[in-house]
Amino acid sequence: MSLDLKRVASEPLTSAAPLVEELRKGEKPRTQHRLGLEHEKFVYPVGSAQPPTYEGPNGIGALLERIAPGGYDRFRETPQSPVIALQRGMAAISLEPGGQFELSGSPFRTAREAHQENLEHLKETKAAASALGLRLVALGYRPVGTTGEMPWMPKTRYQVMRRTLPERGRLALNMMLMTSTGQVSLDWADEADCVRKTVAVARLSPLLVALYANSPLLEGKPSGYMSFRSRVWEEVDPTRCGYLPSWFDGSFSYQAYVDWALDAPLLFLRREGEYRHPKLTFRQLMKEGYEGKPPDMGDWTDHLSTLFPEVRLKKVLEVRGADCSTAAMTGALGALWRGILYDAQALEEAELLLPRLNFTEHLAFHDTARREGLAGKLGPRELHRLAGEMVAIAKRGLLRLDPEDAPLLAPLEAVAASGRSPAQAVLDAWKEDPRPEVLMTRFEL
Repeated sequence: MSLDLKRVASEPLTSAAPLVEELRKGEKPRTQHRLGLEHEKFVYPVGSAQPPTYEGPNGIGALLERIAPGGYDRFRETPQSPVIALQRGMAAISLEPGGQFELSGSPFRTAREAHQENLEHLKETKAAASALGLRLVALGYRPVGTTGEMPWMPKTRYQVMRRTLPERGRLALNMMLMTSTGQVSLDWADEADCVRKTVAVARLSPLLVALYANSPLLEGKPSGYMSFRSRVWEEVDPTRCGYLPSWFDGSFSYQAYVDWALDAPLLFLRREGEYRHPKLTFRQLMKEGYEGKPPDMGDWTDHLSTLFPEVRLKKVLEVRGADCSTAAMTGALGALWRGILYDAQALEEAELLLPRLNFTEHLAFHDTARREGLAGKLGPRELHRLAGEMVAIAKRGLLRLDPEDAPLLAPLEAVAASGRSPAQAVLDAWKEDPRPEVLMTRFEL
């Protein structure tokens, strides 16, 4: 989550070396490794499937204002601009383009602390929403509606992306307005640790997609995918989304990530308080400059925030493959990756769980996961069994690392054992009563 703070000028960038060093600055001793949760969710009026606008006495802006007295600082782009985010300590509440409400949580040592922070956030947000006749809904993609019917939040960055990103992919607006996710951010010790963790998460991500698939409906009907949210990302921008080939051929490194990012087109460039849109990749920007000036580290930070791979590197490693789900499932997300990535034996076991697929084979695996969820197969192996083994690896890791986090995995254990992705419950509810206002009630947080 970016609050789009005022850019701070830095030294001009003329080579990739400082960009590699910027990634290196994310390294932390293992004793300082933390995790943080991000939990997006949809906001709808009670009894309605039409999301609220920002404006009005029962709008998203009013919801922010009702929460703000709880110790939050309000964030505006200018003194005259509307409030678009709240911050309390290291936790922030922000808005996605269509009004999806997001907690970007604080970094914690344990998954249970991160989960407790999210529970407290949901409690105060639900109370504020209820007073305004609003409710929170946990699904990965809006089950009804089209992009043309959605509201837009008053954030300049989103207005620029609304113009620039659809040039890159047919479903760019669907991503911005119609999707909702759960994410976890984690740390690494050094470049070798970063490479190992990133590659492991990338290879396991289809199992994560299947475990959390919770978005089977499109415009009120089954889409043919258990996670249509995951399908959307295929047509946002292939240069900035998906998987990096270097994750599968043994060549991944800090330099490989920087090189990949350098070749992605700019979505915007901030200059003199305005958003510009030069038709350049970042590599071209470094070579040619813009209006006679080279970029700086602030431009690079902006650029990294507009890249959306399945595993994203900034100062932390972000795992991005899960649909929005319940609070319990979101807490399990943190426990899953803490157990796998922060315990050496668990990480080794996880690396051996799946066959070593090449890039093309992995894309096919990912497509199976988003289409069929846990009912799919990888060769002769059923995905629900592989997912169950992944959760079991995480649990063993937590039992060695911190047994008090292990109970958070119970919801994932139940999902894997059932062989049914959460999306199947959505489809069952749709078959029982397809009225959108009823569906929203079934999946309230």
